[in-house]
Amino acid sequence: MVDVAVMGAGSFGTAMAKVFAEATRPEPHRVTMWCRRQEVADQINSTRINAQYLPEGVLPENLSATHDPAEAMRGAGLVVLAVPSQTLRANLQDWGHLIPPDVTVVNLAKGIEIGTLDRMSEVVVDAAGIDRDRLAVLTGPNFAKEIAKGQPTLAVVASDNAERASRTQYLARTDYFRPYTSDDVVGCEIGGATKNVIALVCGIASGINLGENSRAAIITRGLAETLRLGTALGAQPLTLAGLAGVGDLVATCSSPQSRNFSFGARLGQGMTVEQAQAAAHGQVAEGAKSCISIADLARRVGVEMPLTEAVRAVCYDGVPVSRAMDDLLNRDVGGEWRPKGDE
Repeated sequence: MVDVAVMGAGSFGTAMAKVFAEATRPEPHRVTMWCRRQEVADQINSTRINAQYLPEGVLPENLSATHDPAEAMRGAGLVVLAVPSQTLRANLQDWGHLIPPDVTVVNLAKGIEIGTLDRMSEVVVDAAGIDRDRLAVLTGPNFAKEIAKGQPTLAVVASDNAERASRTQYLARTDYFRPYTSDDVVGCEIGGATKNVIALVCGIASGINLGENSRAAIITRGLAETLRLGTALGAQPLTLAGLAGVGDLVATCSSPQSRNFSFGARLGQGMTVEQAQAAAHGQVAEGAKSCISIADLARRVGVEMPLTEAVRAVCYDGVPVSRAMDDLLNRDVGGEWRPKGDE
């Protein structure tokens, strides 16, 4: 038996806690979830349901919840970080010192930190003082509701340490959840971060009643942006052509289950950013924040990301959705055929 601590009780953290609790290799694990609020922990323990964040799944008896981070991580053989990307550092500064020595730390958050422009693995190394050799990243096209219902799902576990990636893969495998392994941490993190922003653009397009042609164009151009940024940072192009890139991008850009897609749709329907956030009922649309840091990171490495810049303009510069979409459609992409003599 392996004790697994899942630090965070949002929808994806809860879904992955359920996965680890239902994994049976080498035998069922004992899973403890840390909840930021005591009432959420009490509800999970008494009803076996996280009603606010993931009411779809009844949680197994070998899963418990606590408001005490020390209790959650006591004796853990695996620690899973399941807090939003822009609060990861603050959380680690509070309880990162409680992470047991030498255990593998698996991060679920997808984003680039505002200000530092650090990837999430870099935040963990810096804020918790953990060797990157101990880190793994779990990513891919993973909707929490579908995982909670036991629907077939593929994922990627990336780590610089092949043994830790393989062990995490082994411990998370169920009859419905199948992880693959990768050594491309950069590619997996960039794919996971950028897809949130591109999904927001797809949501905006849906909100203003654009069709499937438009969505396909946004996804394709979004992949091009992801590839440009990822390869500039050392990612392997094949990673971004797989589950951690195209797979995650297509799923997130194509479904109202995506918080980022839904957030963008509300903007397209005329809501302000504040109204769209309020309508999310506590769920975090990572792309609405990461667009700032991803755009800044792209500028740092000299990469153009017009879709990302458009999201930033809408969310933070007061640019109307209609104008942002017009600017994208009328953007000079270069290489355009012109009639002879047309200057």
